[in-house]
Amino acid sequence: MTLNINTRILLNPWKGPYGGVPPFDRVAVSALVPALEKAMQEQLAELQVIANNPQPPTFANTFEAFENSGHALERVLTIYHVYSSTMNDTAMQAVELEVEPKLAAFHDDIIQNSALFARIATIYNKREQLNLSVEQQRLCWLHYHDFARAGAQLKEDDKQSLAIINQRLATLFTEFSQNVLKDENEVQLVLDSEQQLDGLPLGECEAAAAEAQTRKLPGKWVIANTRSSVEPFLTFSTQRQLREKVWRNFTLRGDQGATDNKMLASEILKLRAQRAKLLGYTTHAHWQLEDSMSKNPDNALQLLRAMWKPAVQRVREEVADMQKLADKDGIKIEPWDYRFYAEQVRKARYDLDANELKPYLQLEKLREGMFYVADKLFGLRFVAVDKNQVPVYHIDVRVWEVQDANGHHVGLWYFDPYARRGKQSGAWMSEYRRQEKFVGNITAIVSNNANFVKGKADEIVLVNFDDAVTLFHEFGHALHGLLSNVQYPSLSGTSVVRDFVEFPSQLLEHWLLTPEVLNRFALHYQTNEPMPQSLIEKIKNARNFNQGFATLEYLSSALIDMELHLAGAIDIDVEAFERDTLQQLGMPAEVVMRHRIPHFTHVFAGDGYSAGYYSYLWADTLVADAWEAFVSSGNVFDPDITARLRECIFTAGNQQEPDLAYRAFRGRDADVQALMRKRGFV
Repeated sequence: MTLNINTRILLNPWKGPYGGVPPFDRVAVSALVPALEKAMQEQLAELQVIANNPQPPTFANTFEAFENSGHALERVLTIYHVYSSTMNDTAMQAVELEVEPKLAAFHDDIIQNSALFARIATIYNKREQLNLSVEQQRLCWLHYHDFARAGAQLKEDDKQSLAIINQRLATLFTEFSQNVLKDENEVQLVLDSEQQLDGLPLGECEAAAAEAQTRKLPGKWVIANTRSSVEPFLTFSTQRQLREKVWRNFTLRGDQGATDNKMLASEILKLRAQRAKLLGYTTHAHWQLEDSMSKNPDNALQLLRAMWKPAVQRVREEVADMQKLADKDGIKIEPWDYRFYAEQVRKARYDLDANELKPYLQLEKLREGMFYVADKLFGLRFVAVDKNQVPVYHIDVRVWEVQDANGHHVGLWYFDPYARRGKQSGAWMSEYRRQEKFVGNITAIVSNNANFVKGKADEIVLVNFDDAVTLFHEFGHALHGLLSNVQYPSLSGTSVVRDFVEFPSQLLEHWLLTPEVLNRFALHYQTNEPMPQSLIEKIKNARNFNQGFATLEYLSSALIDMELHLAGAIDIDVEAFERDTLQQLGMPAEVVMRHRIPHFTHVFAGDGYSAGYYSYLWADTLVADAWEAFVSSGNVFDPDITARLRECIFTAGNQQEPDLAYRAFRGRDADVQALMRKRGFV
C-alpha cells in the first residue's frame, strides 16, 4: 500500500512537546480510512508474530508483547474518535459508515486467532505458579476473559456467525448515532418575535439570537434541538404552545421520518440476543454484567426497583404541588409543563429562582474552581499552553499542562466547551493517550467536552446549576485518567468496569457546593461579588427538591434498557415495548424517560452502556457512602481520606476488583442506605 503524506502523518509517532501531541493541525479526513486500514494490518501482523513465536509462552513474550502492539492504530483511532464526536460533517459520516464494520472485523480477527489465545490461556492457567505482581496477574485475567467472553473458544462456524453479527452491529450503531445527530443539527424552533421569548432570562435570549446568527437567520431566535437549549426553554418560557413544540422536537429525535431509529434499535436488540446465545449466555444483559460490580441483572434490577416506588411517590407529591399553580392557569400538568411549574414551586417554597444562580456561575470561574479542587485534593496545577505550541482541531479548544505539586509534568488537559454543528450533544471525557510505565514513562492526555452555547466575542458565558454539576462530573473522569499510575496501558485510568467508572466522576460533583469553592469562584459576572450566604443556604435547603422527577426520568431509562436486553431473541416493537413497560411500571404521565429508545445513544450507538445504564445509580451508592466520610470528618479536603482516595481509586486504574478497591479506600463495603439519605427518600 502506497501511503501519501496525510496518511503517514496519522500513522507516525506524535511529535512535539510533552512526549508528543496529536497532530490536529495536519489532519485530512480523507486520510483516515487508509490510515486505519494500514494500522489494523500492522497490529494484526504484530500479533501474528506473538502467536507464531517458537519459544514457549511466557508473560513477557505473550502479555507484554500484546501490550506493546498496535501503537499506530491507537494514534489513528484517537483522531478518528475526536472527529466523529466533535467534527462530524458529511465527509466524516461517510468515513464512519465505511470504517466501523472494518473495525469490528479487525477485532474479531484478533479474538479468533486460535494460536494467540492458546498462548494467553497457557499463561493464565498457571499464573499463580509464576512470580507475577498483582498488576501482572490482573492483566492475565483481563486479556484471558476479554478473549473468552468475545468468542475465542467458539467453533469455527460459530466464529464466522459471530463476526457477521458484530460487523452488522457496527453499521447499525453508526446509522443510529448519525440519525440522532441529524435531528439535533437540523430540527429547530425559530422564533420571530420578542413576545415568543417571554419568560426567558436575558442570557437565554442572547444565546438563541447567537444560534440564529450561526444558522444564518439574522433578526430571529433559534432554540436548537439539544439539551442545553431545550431544558432552559422548558423551565422558563411562559409560552405553553412553544414549550410543547420544543418538547416534542426533543423527545421525538430518531423517532420519525428519514431518521427513524426504531427498526434499527429492534435489529440491534435481536442481534445482541443472538450473539449472547452464541457466546453461551442467557441474554445480552447476563453477558454484559458478568464482569461488572453488580455481577448479574438481578442485582442491578434490585437496586433500580428499590428506588422506583419512593421516586414515583415523590413525583406524585411534586405534581400535586405544581397542579395547584397550574389550576390557576386552567391547565393540567403535561410533560412539557413539568420544569416550568417545578420552577414556580421552587420559587414559592424555597425563595430560590434559578435565574438568581446563573449570574454567579461563570463558565471560566467554574473551570478555575475545578482546578482549585484538583489542587486541594491531589496537588495538581494547571498551566495554560500556547496554541502555537500544541495544535487543536477547532479554534474553541484550549489546552493546559497538568503538573504535580513539585512542578513535574503529569499530563495534558484539552477543553472543548461549546456546541457546534457536527458535535454530538451532551458532555463527556475522552482519553487521547493513556498513562503507562511499560514502554517508558508515558503521561496521559485527556479532554473534557461540553455543549454550552457560545455568546458573542468576549462575552462571559453563564451556565445553569445542573450544567455546573456536569462540568465537575466530567472533570472527575479527567482526573481519573490524569492521575493513573500503573504499568500497563490496558489497566490504565478509566479502563475499569462500567458501574465503577462513574464513581470518581460523580463523587467530584460534591465539591461544587462546598463553601471553599462557592466563596472563591461563584462570583457575580458584573460585580465580582461572591454568592451570598443566604443564596447558598437556599440551594442547600432545596437540594432534594424535584428529586422525584430527576430520579424517575433516569430510572425509567435504566429499567427499559435492562428489560429490553433481558427479553431475548424476540422481535421487539420498540415503540410498543416502551409504552407497555412504562405502563406496567406505573410511570406517571407527567414524566418522560430521560432517553427514549429512538435516541438512546448510550445504549444503541455502541455496546458501552447497553444493559448498563443502571451503572450511574450503582456508582451513586458508592458516592453517597464515600461523601459521608468527608462530611463526618468535618473537612471536605481531609488529607487522610484524600490520600486513600488517590491511592485506592484515582491512581489505581484496573489493578484489582473494584469492590476490593472501594473496601481499601473506605475500610468496609458501602452502606446502601447512604443513597436513600442522599436523595431524601428516607
